[in-house]
Amino acid sequence: MTIMPPTFLATASLVALALPALALSSGAQAQSIGYGNVSEGPGADAPSDTPEAGKPTRSGRNGRGGGGKQVVVIPYAEVNQIVNAELSPGNEVLTYTQVAAGVDASISGRNNALAASVRYEHHFGWGKRAGDGDTISGLVNGYTTIARGLTVEGGALATRASGDRGGVGFGSSGIGNDGSTKIYSVYAGPSFATRAGDVALSANYRAGYTKVDQDNNFDFNGEDLGLGSFDVFDESVVQIADLSAMVAPGTVLPVGLGAAGSFYQEDVSNLDQRVRDMQARGIVTVPINRDLQVTGALGYEDVEISSRDAVRGPNGAPLVRNGRYVTDDSAPRQIAYDVDGLIWDVGVMWRPSRRTSLTAHVGRRYGSTSFNGTLTYAPNDRSALNVMVYDNVAGFGGQVTRLLDGLPEDFEAVRDPISGELRGCASTLSGNGCLAGALGSIRSATFRARGVAASYTLKMGGLDAGIGAGYDRRKFLAARGTVLASANGVVDQNYWLAAFLSGRIDPQSGWSTNGYAQWLKSDDLLLDDITNVGASASYYRLLTARLRATAAVGIDGTLQPEPLDDIWTASALVGMRYSF
Repeated sequence: MTIMPPTFLATASLVALALPALALSSGAQAQSIGYGNVSEGPGADAPSDTPEAGKPTRSGRNGRGGGGKQVVVIPYAEVNQIVNAELSPGNEVLTYTQVAAGVDASISGRNNALAASVRYEHHFGWGKRAGDGDTISGLVNGYTTIARGLTVEGGALATRASGDRGGVGFGSSGIGNDGSTKIYSVYAGPSFATRAGDVALSANYRAGYTKVDQDNNFDFNGEDLGLGSFDVFDESVVQIADLSAMVAPGTVLPVGLGAAGSFYQEDVSNLDQRVRDMQARGIVTVPINRDLQVTGALGYEDVEISSRDAVRGPNGAPLVRNGRYVTDDSAPRQIAYDVDGLIWDVGVMWRPSRRTSLTAHVGRRYGSTSFNGTLTYAPNDRSALNVMVYDNVAGFGGQVTRLLDGLPEDFEAVRDPISGELRGCASTLSGNGCLAGALGSIRSATFRARGVAASYTLKMGGLDAGIGAGYDRRKFLAARGTVLASANGVVDQNYWLAAFLSGRIDPQSGWSTNGYAQWLKSDDLLLDDITNVGASASYYRLLTARLRATAAVGIDGTLQPEPLDDIWTASALVGMRYSF
């Protein structure tokens, strides 16, 4: 199922998506039918796409539609000298020279918007123990208007995360770390919204591709030594589509009426796993007052997850290659999860002002109680609070695609000042810019994910601050009688925290700090709980209008249960950047 080498995929995707003509961004959680606001992205949970609800349309998204077009594109080149010092359990010191090139771009206007941060670097190791290597990293999101009511949206992510076969996080992997995990993802698709008399019509489609590469493949000469149960995620293709027809309250009837449907499918290369979720529902919206509406929905959903078994050796043991089970394409497809029947939910939609919006829903999906909702609060133009509660079924690639689909198109990437990698959250006042919640476990098995993500951002003068926190719980779903059966019912939990703070000292100099913490816990007896923590600080000074000098320090740690030793690494950097 491999489409192309991942490094080429990342480079081509990020460069292509960074062009102003292409678009990329969308609304909240896909695969959760919204109430008329589907034009804000597949399954956006928000009140309505009608002006009465106060929700801006795509052409006026984030309140910028009435302004003139703004274009900022800053290419740059860097040369840095880096020292990595292992503090525990060893004491090795390695030195690298890093050469990097990248571009930061921001485009906003009535019909187009784009945010992009793309970086390529190559490091040269000094000495036999410090190897050479290169990395592509970046985050891109935006949209462009093709015709009235029709937009094309898309995004891309490339990053090198820390972790092992059990789970990954956005902590710094260190320069030249052979145990890093590389994640590449790209998505794109059209959104269409129009009106037929009093009926608001909308439709969306997204296609996404996600690839995970690990330097440590845990191959063990093709034999399964018990570690194959982790079966690291390889790649998947995701398709998301939805449509809705809504009549706002007070137009035809005192209450609002609507119908909506959605389709989600993810094809995971590992053991040919497939997640398919189809649903349709009718919706009633009852206005309580100008600011508050109550909603109810009743419908039908069919969810099925299936896979094939692994190739077995002469002794009946499953074969493992590159840390992943070898799929037996001739084996029959086995059902891992099959739930269909009536679904329902009730909810409230509260919008007392254009700066505050709350949606909350409780109902029944996937055969049990389900909760989801969003809260946005922007007391002024300098600060914003965003909270999201979600519940869905997917694979690892589906969660990353949802992350990109929900990312605002006016963010500023927050990077580690030493490794250059993306950190846990981006800086934005327009929505949830945190990335860490989509990571966590990288098992190939599909799962039901439930969790919450919250972020707060403040921009005041030269000060830029933000904090994000969240919890993600994944219960894995695998077919009995297959090699993944041991993963069925396993629960992995990911608690994460990320923060950044930066400012200016004077017109020629400034500083930045950031930190992260992540707790990965599993009830799998073969997987140890791991805690990742770290922090960094940097200082820059402009030598000329385009040339600046930078100094940075950082520390990263992995705390492991006994008898394993904790791993601590300290790093320092001095370098120069020229912006074109």
